Order: sequence, then C-alpha cells, then structure tokens
Amino acid sequence: MSNPVFTVAALAFALALAGCSLAPTYKRPEAPIAESWGADAAQASAALEWQNFIVDPELRRLVGIALDNNRSLRQTLLDIEQARAQYRIQRADRVPGLNAGASGNRQRLPSDLSSNGVSEVASSYQVGLSLPEYELDLFGRVKSLTDSALEQYLATEEAGRSAQIALVAEVSQAYLTYTGAQQRLDLTQRTLASREESFALVEHRRGAGAASALDYQEALGLVEQSRAELERNQRQKRQAFNALVLLLGTPDAVAAIPAGSPDGLRVLQDIAPGTPSELIERRPDIRAAEHRLKARNADIGAARAAFFPRISLTGSFGTSSAEMSGLFEGGSRSWSFMPNLTLPLFDAGRNRANLSWAEVRKDAAVAAYEGSIQTAFREVADALAATDTLRREEAARRALADTSTATLKLARARYEGGVDSHLRYLDAQRSSFVNDLSLIESSTERQIALVDLFRALGGGW
Repeated sequence: MSNPVFTVAALAFALALAGCSLAPTYKRPEAPIAESWGADAAQASAALEWQNFIVDPELRRLVGIALDNNRSLRQTLLDIEQARAQYRIQRADRVPGLNAGASGNRQRLPSDLSSNGVSEVASSYQVGLSLPEYELDLFGRVKSLTDSALEQYLATEEAGRSAQIALVAEVSQAYLTYTGAQQRLDLTQRTLASREESFALVEHRRGAGAASALDYQEALGLVEQSRAELERNQRQKRQAFNALVLLLGTPDAVAAIPAGSPDGLRVLQDIAPGTPSELIERRPDIRAAEHRLKARNADIGAARAAFFPRISLTGSFGTSSAEMSGLFEGGSRSWSFMPNLTLPLFDAGRNRANLSWAEVRKDAAVAAYEGSIQTAFREVADALAATDTLRREEAARRALADTSTATLKLARARYEGGVDSHLRYLDAQRSSFVNDLSLIESSTERQIALVDLFRALGGGW
C-alpha cells in the first residue's frame, strides 16, 4: 500500500468512527404550570409581529429607529456573533486539518560529536503537507463539546430575540408614558385657562359686592392647584422624553420624537394569549433556557468520554533532501505517521469530579428552565388580569368623566344664574378635572398593560 493511500484510508476510518456520543438522551422536562390560563382567557393564537401590534405610525417609526441604534441591543447582537464564532472554532475540531509547510535546518557538528570524528556542517530541507494532531472521536468527546457550543450559540441567539422584544416594549411604553404626560399637560393647561377665567369673574363679582372673600380665596386656590399640576406634568413629560431619547440611541432622537400627542390608539387592543404550550414554543427566554439545558446535557457526554482512551493522529508527507536543489528529485519523498493512544489511569478523581460537576450543572439548568416557564406563566397571567380589569376600569372612568363634564356645565350655569352657591360650582370643577385626569391615566395604563402582554407572550418574533 502506498503511503498516500494509507493516510487517506486512516483519515476515512477516523471519520467513520467519529460521531458516537455518550451524552444522555435529551428529554424535555414537564412544564410545571397549568394547562390553561383560566376560564376567561381566549385560546386563539397570538403569533404577532411588532409591526402589526403597533398601530400608531409614529410609534412604529420610533421603534424602527431604536432597533437600528440602541446600544444595549447592539451589544447583545455582538454577543451573538461572538458565540457563533466560538461554535465555529469548536466545530472545526471535528474535521482533520491539513497544513502546507517548508523548513530548513543547517548546523555544524564538532568533531567529538560527529560519527566519523571530523567536524562537519549538516543541512536538511523539507517541503510537504502535514496533518496536525487530530483526535479520533471514538466516544463522542469532541462531538459533545461541539453540540454544547452550538446550543450555547442558539441560546445567545434567543437572548438576542428577547432583547429585541424587550426594546420594542420599552420604546412603546416610554412613548405611551410620554404621550400620556402630554395629554395630561394639555388638559391641565385648558383647566388652568378655564379656572383663571372663573377667577377673573369671581374677582369682578367681589368688586361689585356679589361674591365673598371666601369665594375669592377658593377660586384662587383652584388656579394655584392647576399651576402646581401644570409643573408636575411638565416634569413628567420631560422625564419621559429623556427616557425615550436614551432608548432611541441616535443623535437625532430629539428631532425624531413628535412634539404633539394626537388622539388615537397606539397598539392593538385585543391580543389572545393562546395556550401555555404555545408560550413555551414561542417565548425566546424559555427557548434560550432549553438550549442551555441541552448544552449541559452535551457536557455530560464530554465528561463521560474523558474516562475512555483517546487516540490522536499526526503525520506528514512531502520531500526531503540535504540540498535545497534536491527537494524535487527522484527518491526524495518522505513521510511520517504517528498515532498516539492515551489511557487515563490515575488523575486523583479529576474525571469523576468533572462528571459530577456536569451533572449538577444539568440539574441547575433544569431548575432554571422550569423557573423561566413559571415566570413566563405568571407574567402572562398578570398581564391578562391587568388588561381585563383596566379595560372595564377605563370604560367606567370614561362614563364618569362624561358625567362630570355634564355636571360642570350645569353647575356653572346655575352659579352664573344665581341658583347655586359658588361652593357647588367649585366642587364640580374639582371633580371634572380629577376624573378627566384619571381617564387619561387609566387609558395609558391599559395600553401599557397591552404592551406588557405582548412582551410576556414572546412578541411573535
């Protein structure tokens, strides 16, 4: 058998043996949650994309800017690239390498070291191909390490999807907070103008002797209350604006955020949660936890394989000569083939400790996986409860605000007509303002809760 044929046959034999694995057969743990959300939860699928979930074009534009520029998300995506490169490095160990090289050596031997007792200068030159040390993966050690690296990469990729969903939710909630503060500010400005008008009327009536000092002080108190509320809403609006600028992550963020707060819904109003089993398949953090569990399962296979013999191959094929000019002449062919067998006999319990460590890490990964499912289930249940109750609360507060507005109109007419006292008119003003503010807040909270539900369901990425 010629030497090249022998080398190719050895490599083919190595590849044929590789692939056996001592890793335990993976079985997904049972989900430690109920089979349904409850009697009131809809069971339709909730596979949404954020472009469909966000109905406000301005908010959709801002989310797109954030996904392109947010620094935290960019760092997460770079972590994915790092994990991908690490997997590719580990995967390369499963395939034999091949190097081309050339070397030369020239040395002088003194007479007492020379075989003929005469000092001499010896030269050697070599050109050829070499096989770096390659492990025959008879027991799947390299395969298990490669599988572990792959699962770690997939877990990091899922973490990137989770970060994208979180960013979409954070931008949406920051924008809802900003527009809610703007709506409260607009309401407070209108209320302040109305109360200043009423105060001017009371001041005029007092000058004519038709209003008391108490009426004057109460009207003045409402004006100052509106001014204080105006400053509070200004502060909340600026803080929400700053949070939105940070999330967008671009120098043009200030100009990108719209100044006004047009009426209308920002996000989809009805989201069906589907079933808990669908949540497990859809939510990225749960999928990431399962990939990490699979990686720990593969680590057990690598730890088990360490108990068995390890065979590695190295070799080379090329030409050698004492003169550089003779490298490619007939008869200059050279080769070497060096298999190496290593059998662990005594390691002070290192391999057994590594196996125990791998098994404990798998148990911890199982606990983390089950915990991520339970956390996800609670977040969805909380978001469902919030959206359900806030929907009814908003309807009630809207009816209350409408009633307060009608009461305010009647109270003002009766006061100006001299039928009722100024006190009743003041109470109507206070109630109308408070109820209008509560309506804006509950409407904002309901849409924020819908964003929470969208995030809890995995965003449909």
